[in-house]
Amino acid sequence: MAGIPPVKADSAVDHASWSSSFHLYSLSSLFLGSDSVHSFTWLLWDVGYGFWRVNQRKMRVFGSRGRASSEVACIPSEQHALLQLKHHLLDPSNRLASWSSNGDCCKWASVVCSNVTGNVLELHLTTSFPNYDEYEYYADYEGSWFSGELHSSILDLKHLSYLDLSGNDFGQIQIPSFLGSMTSLTYLNLSRAGFGGSIPHQIGNLSNLLYLDLGGNDFVGSIPFQIGNLSNLLHLGLQGALTYDETLEWVLPLSSLQYLELKYVNLSTASDWLHVLHSLPSLRELHLLGCHLHHHFQPPTINFSSLAILDISVSSNFGVSSMIPKWMFELKKLVYLRLTGNQLQGSIPDGIQNLTLLQYLDLSGNSFHSSIPNWLYSLTSLNFLDLAYNNLHGTISSAIGNLTSLVTLDLSSNKLEGTIPKSVANLCNLKNVFFSNKNSNQQVSEILEIFSTCVLPKLETLYITDSLLFGNLTDQIGLLKNLVSLDLSRNAIQGTIPASLRNLTSLKRLGLSKNQFTGNPFEILGSLSELQYLSIEDNLFYGVVKEVHLANFTRLIDFSASRNQLTLNVGPNWRPSFQLLRRLEMPSWHLGPTFPSWLQSLKHLLYLDISNNMISESIPTWFWGTFNTAYFFNLSQNCINGELPNIVMNSNISGAYVDLSWNKMSGELPYLSPYVSYLDLSSNQFSGSITHFLCTKQDELKSLEFLNLASNNLSGEIPDCWMMWPFLSMLKLEDNYFTGNLPPTMGSLAFLQMLHLRDNRFSGNFPANLRNCSKLISLDLSENQLSGVIPSWIGQSLLNLKILRLASNKFSGAIPRQICDMSLLHILDLAQNNLTGNIPKCVNHLSAMLVINTSSESYIHFWGNYSSSIVDVLLLLKGRVNDYRVLNDEVFQK
Repeated sequence: MAGIPPVKADSAVDHASWSSSFHLYSLSSLFLGSDSVHSFTWLLWDVGYGFWRVNQRKMRVFGSRGRASSEVACIPSEQHALLQLKHHLLDPSNRLASWSSNGDCCKWASVVCSNVTGNVLELHLTTSFPNYDEYEYYADYEGSWFSGELHSSILDLKHLSYLDLSGNDFGQIQIPSFLGSMTSLTYLNLSRAGFGGSIPHQIGNLSNLLYLDLGGNDFVGSIPFQIGNLSNLLHLGLQGALTYDETLEWVLPLSSLQYLELKYVNLSTASDWLHVLHSLPSLRELHLLGCHLHHHFQPPTINFSSLAILDISVSSNFGVSSMIPKWMFELKKLVYLRLTGNQLQGSIPDGIQNLTLLQYLDLSGNSFHSSIPNWLYSLTSLNFLDLAYNNLHGTISSAIGNLTSLVTLDLSSNKLEGTIPKSVANLCNLKNVFFSNKNSNQQVSEILEIFSTCVLPKLETLYITDSLLFGNLTDQIGLLKNLVSLDLSRNAIQGTIPASLRNLTSLKRLGLSKNQFTGNPFEILGSLSELQYLSIEDNLFYGVVKEVHLANFTRLIDFSASRNQLTLNVGPNWRPSFQLLRRLEMPSWHLGPTFPSWLQSLKHLLYLDISNNMISESIPTWFWGTFNTAYFFNLSQNCINGELPNIVMNSNISGAYVDLSWNKMSGELPYLSPYVSYLDLSSNQFSGSITHFLCTKQDELKSLEFLNLASNNLSGEIPDCWMMWPFLSMLKLEDNYFTGNLPPTMGSLAFLQMLHLRDNRFSGNFPANLRNCSKLISLDLSENQLSGVIPSWIGQSLLNLKILRLASNKFSGAIPRQICDMSLLHILDLAQNNLTGNIPKCVNHLSAMLVINTSSESYIHFWGNYSSSIVDVLLLLKGRVNDYRVLNDEVFQK
């Protein structure tokens, strides 16, 4: 975060004398997110630079590492206060070991004293948060943060001017109100410290504060207007589920404010936000991410005379036109503009070309649907340009070669076509590149040739995905010796991985999935000891992978290598080197027939997929206890036998996914934890009643959304306790031995979209309780013993149905003409019943049945945490029964 250097309080300082001059520092910062790595320029200003620099020199002598023995000693009362503070803090890594009753507190870690009086002036109790690309250090971070209680003994530090508790975990306790009496503070940083509740209004008493950062906590309630009393503030950071009901006028007294961050503060009712904020004469940096702002106020003139950095992202209230407000184009001193995730539409507005000083422009995650305007290539000061995740079309102009200052360029996830221009070779400062051009049809060797002039040696990130690149990956790849992230996924690259890739010794992230690579990749990749993320699934790799091939992967966090022809061959006592692993995808690696015992050492696993591995043992007793913090398990398509203990579902992670389908597990169903969202136990040999499974702990609401118990040996009546399962959207109980009627509480499933009860022994009339399940999309009651008439209300209450199968029952009477009102029906199967009368002529109005099955309209979508499109249906066509499945927009026929 850009901001001011800390002010040292052992010398007086007139804050009006702080320099207002800008100093531009180019800082390269790498973020490894889901699909992007960004390097950018921060604009910092120098606040009292000479004064700060002098104090930094004093810190080296008298700072937290101690001071010269000739200086005055720590004051006993303050030493006692610090020991009390330590006593109430939890310090798992013993960072405060030097804080002892026998020592001089001015020599203690994290303490800074005055070299004149011996008073404690500063406490640096922050815990540095690891960068995303240093995720392997997160466990160390968790083990080093402070927690516990902030004790009131800190009030005895009467001269404390600097307090930093950021990056810790205080367990959602409220910020102690007594901090409001520490009026000597000029710097207070409580960001990302695990505080919760409301912000105490006593913070407004700290009249000497120059720096206040409360961001990254879980506050609720309103921003206390007393913060407006802090008239000397230069830096203010707030974040959380905060609101301010009608006005932001409390900000107006903060006339010296230079930095303001109100991240995720709900300002949807603060209609005066722009009127107030553009009245702050010194404001230079404004961050309003996720604030739900309204943009109806358009001032005739704008007073942001000093504003250089503006971030209004994820606001989504840009009015009916969904366009960038014109007042932004008047910010002639702007060097940083971020408007990501705002649903902005139309063309990229020409007004941006007026911002000639821009160095950072981020318009990603919107809905712009134009070509890239030619004027954009004239913003030659740009060093960061992100237009990803829009609907931009056309080609990339060769004029892109004019942007010679670019360090980061992201044009991915658009509808751009054509080749990458050769003029990209002029961008000699490029470090981070992201392309995904549809139909580029370029050889990958041609891309490397373009970059080979002056770009290759500097590149740190190269993502060219989903671009129809073809040909072989050549030895030129070895010239990218500073490369940290490489992703060439979803192309058509062939051949083996070149040996020169071993030269990329700094590589942390490698994505080669969904290509046509061959050979044994680990003969080359095994030497890349810095790798953290490796994704090579969906290729033509083959061969035996041995322990030696994986020995150097000590930093690996994410390993995805499914759908190849690889075989793991390791000894029975093998302990993987990748002990920090969080995600492991190894389907079809021939891990069986024994259950892989080496998994037991991977204590940090959160995601595990070892499906289709010919495992024929039972799940060992250590398995579920070892991975009690994991949220994803896929052990399907094996031959796993034995019973399923209750502990299997006792995950404490909300939204857990468990797939044990297509195995040979038996016995009764277990008790299910309330945290599981997806459970697939289909195609096993479970037997008996499901009453214990469904009805245990009836006062406990379940979060389950998807439940598949199909193709087992389950029997008995369905119990009447569905009120415990309010979030169910997909329920599959077909191909079992259930009997009786559907219970009344099944009608309480308001979110139910799929109900498949085919091939059981249900009896009685058409279940009237389904009348309340108005969100149903697929209903399959076929192959049961249901009788009576098909009710007319079905065409009034179940209007969202796309699949209705009632075949092979004992329904009688006429087909109700109200079925014709079900305009979304794709499939209607009433065969093999005792129906009489004529087929209603109005069925020819069911036009959805005429949709060509290759069009997007033919897909039948279901929405949930883990599945956005899942449906299966049995169709009787000319005497042959076919099972059609649609899974994630792909159609399969069993």
